[in-house]
Amino acid sequence: MDSDSTLSSSGSPLPSLHAEMATITPTVFPRLGYSILSFLMFINTVLTVFNNVLVITVLLRNPSLLQPINVFILSLAVSDLMIGLCGSLVVTITNYQGSFFIGHTACVFQGFAVNYFGLVSLCTLTLLAYERYTVVCKPRNGLKLSMRRSINGLLIVWIFCLFWAVVPLLGWSSYGPEGVQTSCSLAWEERSWSNYSYLILYTLFCFILPVAVIIYCYSKVLTSMNKLNRSVELQGGRSSQKENDHAISMVLSFIIAFFVCWLPYTVLSVVVVVDPALYIPPLVATMPMYFAKTSAVYNPIIYFLSNKQFREAALEMLSCGRYIPHMPNTVSINMRSLNRKSRLTSLSRNVNSHSKVLPL
Repeated sequence: MDSDSTLSSSGSPLPSLHAEMATITPTVFPRLGYSILSFLMFINTVLTVFNNVLVITVLLRNPSLLQPINVFILSLAVSDLMIGLCGSLVVTITNYQGSFFIGHTACVFQGFAVNYFGLVSLCTLTLLAYERYTVVCKPRNGLKLSMRRSINGLLIVWIFCLFWAVVPLLGWSSYGPEGVQTSCSLAWEERSWSNYSYLILYTLFCFILPVAVIIYCYSKVLTSMNKLNRSVELQGGRSSQKENDHAISMVLSFIIAFFVCWLPYTVLSVVVVVDPALYIPPLVATMPMYFAKTSAVYNPIIYFLSNKQFREAALEMLSCGRYIPHMPNTVSINMRSLNRKSRLTSLSRNVNSHSKVLPL
């Protein structure tokens, strides 16, 4: 008792001890939990940077791969790389520290950057699905996929996403710490009609609409490929069922990865709007943003597995030229020429290269 009273009455040792404990001991999440999150996000950062730098380097070093549709992949890799640098890398450091110690301005910037580049990735994937649908299923419309058309589409995507990322800076919703207070994003926990209106429209235009477009376009593409395969069989050509199965598996992988990354993020926003009084534990509030950051890892892997030309070029570069690409003897099918009459003749000659019709 005497020693305690002495410490209290002196006024310096006890407050100093409390201040030190407040700095060292996390108040929201156990220290072990922060360490685990930091380790997981470090792995995510390494994979994100490596995978997307590989995609960017391969595409820029091989001009033959920079076809109009692959410009979308280049844009996707750039936005995913920025997610890794502005999101995963920062979260790795702040979780290691146990708090978002770099200040409010950095918090707002991180929330803006992750929101912006995440939306760009999501909308680029949507645009990619729509262009494949147009080329494969609507060849008679005369909308040829050119470099100019690709760049114009990407400009629309980047400007559209910039609008949704900037308006929280102007007062319609806001950015701030989330969950365990080591990352920043949209202020999901803010209980105001301004925030609710933003989240409702954000969910409709930035998730539900892209998901609907992606599912519709890819289902039509796969249906068209199945019809084309049956037509070839009726004409006595070799079945390309193996290539169809490959395309289907790639599309399913893409859609599943898409939902794993973005569905939790959307569910959280919907729950906040539907039941404002619901208490959301800090870790539950944090995980959706972490899942969204993993999308930057999956996208390059899916593209690597589905595009043979890119895969060959990547292996050659990674092996420092020791790997010899196995270039196909046949010319790949020009997707724009797949109309009702020319499909059968071109596919029967080049059916072995059918997997290139749907580069994912």
